[in-house]
Parts: sequence; C-alpha cells; structure tokens
Amino acid sequence: MSEVFAVRRSRLRDRCVAAGSAAALISRPANVRYLAGGAPPGAVLLLGPAGDSADELLCPTAPTGDPVDGRLDEQLRLTVMPVHGDDPAVAAAESAAGSGAEALAVEENHLTVARHRALRTVAPGLRLSDLDGAVEQQRMVKDEDEIACLRIAAEITDQALGELLESILVGRTERHLALELERRLVDHGADGPAFPTSVATGPNSGRRRHRPSDRRVEEGDFLSVCLGANYRGYRCEIGRTFVIGTTPADWQIELYDLVFAAQRAGREALLPGAGYRDVDRAARHPLDSAGYGEGLAPLTGHGVGLEIDEDPQLAPAAMGKLDACVPVTVEPGVHLPGRGGVRIDDTLVVRQEADGGPELLTITTKELLAL
Repeated sequence: MSEVFAVRRSRLRDRCVAAGSAAALISRPANVRYLAGGAPPGAVLLLGPAGDSADELLCPTAPTGDPVDGRLDEQLRLTVMPVHGDDPAVAAAESAAGSGAEALAVEENHLTVARHRALRTVAPGLRLSDLDGAVEQQRMVKDEDEIACLRIAAEITDQALGELLESILVGRTERHLALELERRLVDHGADGPAFPTSVATGPNSGRRRHRPSDRRVEEGDFLSVCLGANYRGYRCEIGRTFVIGTTPADWQIELYDLVFAAQRAGREALLPGAGYRDVDRAARHPLDSAGYGEGLAPLTGHGVGLEIDEDPQLAPAAMGKLDACVPVTVEPGVHLPGRGGVRIDDTLVVRQEADGGPELLTITTKELLAL
C-alpha cells in the first residue's frame, strides 16, 4: 500500500509544481488520510519540494496506532511536536521555508484565519497559494481497493438494517432505533457510523437528515431510515422507507411508487460521461412532473468515500461529468408537511456499460414492506 500513497502524493506534487508551488501543506483530515494512509488527530502532511524523501507527517502528539485513524505509510517521515500545544501546520511552514521552498500551497478552505496568519508570521518569505480542492478532485475516482472498502461498508449497513426490520418496532422511539442501528453497525465490523443515523416516523418521514426525536412508532406510520457504516475510513449510505404494521394506504403506495421511479431513473443515468446535472434532472423529473418540485432537496445525490458528502454533487447547477469508478448516492425523496413522506437512497459505483453499468453496493430490498 505504501506505493499507492506515494503515487497519490507524486500526482499532487506534479500538479502543485505546474501551478508554481513545489511544496504543499495538507491539513484536512480526509485528505491527510488519502495521501498518508492515516490521519492521527490534528496531523498535517507536508509535501516537500525534494520529492518523497522530504514528505513529512507532523502530529501534535504521538500516534496511538488506533485502527480508526488508519495505517500510516511507513515511507513518511514522522515528526511529533516537542512541546504540547505547538501547531503542526506552523512547524510545517517553517520546515518548508527552511528547505528552500519559495511557495507553499495550502488548503485555504480548511485553515482558520488565525492559522493562516500564523503561517505568514513564521515564514514571511514564503508565498502562500490555494490548493483549491486539488486533493478532493483527485479523490473522486476510486481505485479497486477503495471500492472494496466501500463494498464491505455497504454489506455491514445492509446487515444492520436487515436485523432491525426483523425486530418489533411499534412503540419504540426514533432515538432508540437510531442508537440500536449504530450499535449493530459496530457489531458487524464498522469503525462506527458514517454519519448520524436518521430515523423518522409518521409526519417526520421523508425529511432529509431528520434528527431522531422521542416520537414513538405508531401503526400505519411511514418509517424512513438513513444510515451508513464507516469501514477503514470509507463511508457508504442507504435510505429506505417502510410502512408500520398494516397494509399501506393508497396515498402511501402512490407516493412510494413515484419516489421509486425517480430513484430508478437516477440510477439508470449513472454512466461515464453523464453530466452531474443530467443525473440530477433524471431523478428530479418524475417528482417535478407530479407537482412536488417546490419542496425537493437541493441535490439528488453526492459522492462518497473518506467523507460521506464529497464531490461530485448531483444538483441542477452542478458542472462536470461522471467518470468510471466514482461512487455516488442517488437519494430522491418527497416530504409532505404534516403527513410524512418517502426517501430511497442507494450507494452505487459508476461503471462502463460494457462492465454491466452502475454497480449497486447497498442491496436491501426497495419493495414497500409493511413491518
């Protein structure tokens, strides 16, 4: 795996050199992990101007070896701050200046104003430029090892959700069910939840990222669940909607069928070369045509990986086209105030048609079940 991380760093370094910066400072944890194999709390990565031999991971305290933080590339030089409270980013800027670098590319969107000023203070002769999402763009296309981690995360998520569906739900609170799902994720091998688990019942159902409350599940409710596992840093997402304890009402069947059709249209549009906005349009069109356009979420899907909400964004104004081996969610939904609604959400990997088209990672049934 060391070679994988070295290649990633080399690719980023080449881009920085082409933009006029021979050195780069990476501070965003997901980006540090992508390039270094691990991201101990507070660590930053310095890509030195002299190549791999100058690459350095600077940490505020010694790494604990916790698997949740990843496994560090042994080729990297490791520096632990000698004084508690020292800022690794400031030390990295000093190191870059001391090695002869004239410019340093930084992640401006991640650095605080105070931290940015501190870099300028310790290395006044160093020209700072913005990496401008270079690492995030590099992360979009996943290699097969990354996809394998996502596939396992999806299997864990499917297992946890499947077990919940076999238990008694009526009378239990949204909060209780969410906590149980997160426990089951860990029981099946997850490092933890990929994001705060959402369980929404009755009038809350269908709301994106609903925060579980003390509302209890009742007969006839829609129950919307959205969860995901974090496995070796890689995060997936699944969302399903069910009816509790009875035959679904006609309005529930009609709404569910509509959202299912929208989600299927979005999934079918996931092909290399498809525009982000075109995938969004495919999923949004059935809901717009049925008169639900006003209340729809600003996007119908997004990338996943080391973060749960990363590029690309599948939204009406999004620019760009999909590549093969890009994992994304497709998650249209409708929420009717006071009544509830439906969300259906899958994680898929964009694949060439010759390879079978989009690879569905989350496979829990999308049939409207009465639990």
